[in-house]
Amino acid sequence: MKIGIIGAGNIGGNLTRRLTSLGHDVSVANSRGPHTLTELAEETGARAVPVEEAARDAEIVVVTVPVKAVPDLPSGLLDGAAEGVAVIDTGNYYPQRDGKIAGIEDEGLTESRWTERQIGHPVVKAFNGTYAIDILERARPAGAPDRQALPVAGDDEAAKRKVRALIDELGFDTVDAGGLDDSWRQQPGTPVYGLREGVDGVTKALAAANPERTAEWRA
Repeated sequence: MKIGIIGAGNIGGNLTRRLTSLGHDVSVANSRGPHTLTELAEETGARAVPVEEAARDAEIVVVTVPVKAVPDLPSGLLDGAAEGVAVIDTGNYYPQRDGKIAGIEDEGLTESRWTERQIGHPVVKAFNGTYAIDILERARPAGAPDRQALPVAGDDEAAKRKVRALIDELGFDTVDAGGLDDSWRQQPGTPVYGLREGVDGVTKALAAANPERTAEWRA
């Protein structure tokens, strides 16, 4: 499968490593340009490309940049993507890093709903509460008793199925966390955020989430 990854930080870098090891055709980009990704490309066999080219012909695109950087992504970013492309948003809103974003703070949009509006394409929220190291070290075969589960939220059911299948291939179970307006249940400060448990534990944590945000989230 052709996959584009926009953002080469901890999550983006480790997804590049795992997905190339599984045989996927990965293009990776960041805001500083492909020349800064030479080592990652050499290590993994991924193609380092400009951001404008990351989604070209891709069936899945991963957007893994700070929330404040989402509006700076190129216009028409997904114009060259494959028909039916699924877009994964891994982002988390941290006011102390991102500044105040009115759509999230004042209008009450979930982080991923806000991101969806910025890029003009439906997104599926996943990996946002996953430790980057777990992508490399905690993959398990299907049915393993210690297999970790990840929540996945989104409105586009076909895209969500595609993302859940990819996560399964990566070695993790998934829990359907509902539509994008329900994705607040996996934002920072919720019980599922950073949780290293299986399907039952993740399901219970999603149900226990409280929409009131912690003081740390608003700091």
